[in-house]
Amino acid sequence: MSVIVFVDHTQGSFKKKAFETVNYAAETAKRIGGGDVVAVVLGTVSNEELNQLGQYGATKVLHGNDARFDNFNARAYAKAITAAAQQSSAKVTVVSYNVSGKAVAGMVAAQLKAGLVSGAIDYPTTDNGFVVKKTVFSGKAFAFVKINSDIKVIALVPNTFSVTKGEGSVSVEALNVSLSDADFGVKKISEDVVKGEIPLSEAELVVSGGRGLKGPENWGILEDLGKALGATLACSRPVADAHWRPHHEHVGQTGGTIRPNLYIAVGISGAIQHLAGVNSSKTIVVINKDPEAPFFKAADYGVVGDAFEVLPRLTEAVNKFKASHN
Repeated sequence: MSVIVFVDHTQGSFKKKAFETVNYAAETAKRIGGGDVVAVVLGTVSNEELNQLGQYGATKVLHGNDARFDNFNARAYAKAITAAAQQSSAKVTVVSYNVSGKAVAGMVAAQLKAGLVSGAIDYPTTDNGFVVKKTVFSGKAFAFVKINSDIKVIALVPNTFSVTKGEGSVSVEALNVSLSDADFGVKKISEDVVKGEIPLSEAELVVSGGRGLKGPENWGILEDLGKALGATLACSRPVADAHWRPHHEHVGQTGGTIRPNLYIAVGISGAIQHLAGVNSSKTIVVINKDPEAPFFKAADYGVVGDAFEVLPRLTEAVNKFKASHN
């Protein structure tokens, strides 16, 4: 019984979340009795990149090498993934629960007449049917969902598992799917690409700022700490809404959902909408001068103090520690 995995890429390059979904699909295939792990890749990607997928558990790649796929379109992508699943007689289709995965998972499930679990955070168990663990209520609880349909779709929360690289190889074949220009629906006019940063969805260390920093001119102390730690920067919604920081840095219920190993929140009160996007972080450190800030209740470690005094001292301590271990 084969497993299909939609493998997302960024301008022809695979990132951690791509390898994570392939690892997940490979483990899922073992749990349902073995079979091919078929990676579906859409758009312009080199054979060198495609061949990497074998090292993470894929046994075959179906490549939709059509330049029209270079611009994401949910309708066209869903049709292509569905065609790949049908051609492979796949029992399970795996996607990442990121922006593109959220857009296509429901359509793929509908076209395959499949049961769908979105926001999965663990491998399926098969002792009592096909059961998948997922987050509910903005990450405040878990649900165990049994999929009774013959065909199943799972959308995996990124950064849930560490990535394991092996020695496997993969065969690459063309994906046979007929698409008209009407399937792509819309035309991209322009695109702003953020370069030189680890995407928040893949970051293991994140330093985030809120209104307590008082203005964009004070973001330097946060950037210094981020540089010292090798962390990605984030912000709360009010900061993004005020245009202090770009919207792609906004984390929370209406922004990005992240699962880093370390999340440092500076000058953020910790409203429930913000917590919904970060409460799966493995370790949360809160720095706030208000001892009654709600965020302290969710924190693993808390520092009550003025960010303008605490952050420079913390950055200095990190740099001294790094220097002493070089």
